[in-house]
Amino acid sequence: MSRRQVGSTRRNGSFPFAGAFNSKSKSSPLLSIGLVVVGAILLIGYVYKGSGAFGGSKIVSRFEGDFSCTSEVQRAIPFLQKAYSGSMHKVLHIGPDTCSVVSALLKEEETEAWGVEPYEIEDADSHCKSLVRKGIVRVADIKFSLPYKAKSFSLVIVSDALDYLSPKYLNKTLPEIARVSIDGLVIFAGLPGQQKAKVSELSKFGRPAKMRSASWWVRYFVQTSLEENEAASKKFEQAASKGSYQPSCQVFHLNSYH
Repeated sequence: MSRRQVGSTRRNGSFPFAGAFNSKSKSSPLLSIGLVVVGAILLIGYVYKGSGAFGGSKIVSRFEGDFSCTSEVQRAIPFLQKAYSGSMHKVLHIGPDTCSVVSALLKEEETEAWGVEPYEIEDADSHCKSLVRKGIVRVADIKFSLPYKAKSFSLVIVSDALDYLSPKYLNKTLPEIARVSIDGLVIFAGLPGQQKAKVSELSKFGRPAKMRSASWWVRYFVQTSLEENEAASKKFEQAASKGSYQPSCQVFHLNSYH
């Protein structure tokens, strides 16, 4: 039963099979009982549907569009350009929907871009599949070694990927990401209490996203010997302020391993 159909029923001030109870025609007791049962089931379904149960539209709307730091990366590209300038000539993006980020980066002058998609992309469009065939985008499990040599990219940008990893895998993945970067890495992470994983993505990721606080990430970076790139962070904040840009995700600027 669609939400629209439910709404029309409410406007009529009745519920399904209400007319059966007002009928003056003679019917058997068994038929009357059956109609009562069916009407009760439909009424219960209507009530739960309206409250968002059974995956109704209300429960979905709480998730859809609430969590996507990958789309945030595309909004932040102009400010990343100002923060990193010369370091944006060879960029690697890691995260779901990396094809869209790579395509946006390739539109920038003097910028080469590659991407790593951590999950299967059977439903990808023809443009994305073309990037995969050309080797610009690779599909790889980031819990294992990345298919690149050390210091292959001037800058590595990560979004919507680390939030789904437990500390066990973060201990392997984050140093590996830093290994392939030269001038630094930028991590876009979800905000605790404000974002949730999309319902449609839970099965793809295998687990819900873990939104961690800024203090948690800072402690973790220290443990993995990753230092803040203070110069880039300051330039990014200044550029964002001038452009009236307020990130909807946490943005961390880190130095590469030396």
